[in-house]
Amino acid sequence: MILEQTIELLYEIPTGNVDREKALEAVGELKASLNSGEVRAAEQLSGEWRVNAWVKKGILLAFRVGNLVRLPDGETPQFFDKDTMVLKNLTLENNVRVVPGGSAIRDGAFVAPGVVMMPPSYINIGAYVDEHTMIDSHVLVGSCAQVGKRVHLSAGTQIGGVLEPVGSLPVIIEDDVFVGGNCGIYEGAIVRHHAVIGAGVLLTGSTPVYDLVKKVVYRRSGTQSLVIPSHAVVIAGSRSINHPFAEEHHLAMYTPVIIKYRDEKTNAATVLEEGLR
Repeated sequence: MILEQTIELLYEIPTGNVDREKALEAVGELKASLNSGEVRAAEQLSGEWRVNAWVKKGILLAFRVGNLVRLPDGETPQFFDKDTMVLKNLTLENNVRVVPGGSAIRDGAFVAPGVVMMPPSYINIGAYVDEHTMIDSHVLVGSCAQVGKRVHLSAGTQIGGVLEPVGSLPVIIEDDVFVGGNCGIYEGAIVRHHAVIGAGVLLTGSTPVYDLVKKVVYRRSGTQSLVIPSHAVVIAGSRSINHPFAEEHHLAMYTPVIIKYRDEKTNAATVLEEGLR
């Protein structure tokens, strides 16, 4: 791909020596491809996710060559940001319902028809949000995060962005996942399809997840991301600390726990948002 080769070359040039006009042209083409969903920061091949590092390099290049400008360009200043990082321009034809009240989508993010955003919420550059996903109030979809179809991201949830290192997978939320309120999913964690993440659960690269059903522990290892299995129901739990002082004071450590796998009863509880569409 010519665009990929161009970005790879420009990325290696020191900022002060880069041809800004050529870089802006490449960044514009990349954002257009990200907006349409033609290009993604990560994609699934034969069931496995892989990162497109050159896309991340293009986003980082956009920050490097951008100048600080007033946004929007008018009489009353509202925002000041890099001129390569403006907001995405939606129209009615996009069929995305964005409720007034402080929500924003950065240019270079793919947001499919049928997505609903409640205010305030934010989708960063490089993110991919697929059809009929609900993004509730105070939700962040971080840079390059990949969110599937019919996902519900409940209020206060943070889907972390993974822009650097460029070779690292971003956070992946597959189709039909339900994420409860005030959750945090970070550091390239992968949540497989139909999983349920209970309110207040935090998933990071350093947090082990204990599966009570299968009697295994899931954790990140080397280049392998933390993976939550399909249909798993994860809640916030705790485990005792084996230390005299901890035992004396009855201290415990937070840990996510898989208590069951999704069944028809669980499915029925996750269709309530349909009335809001």
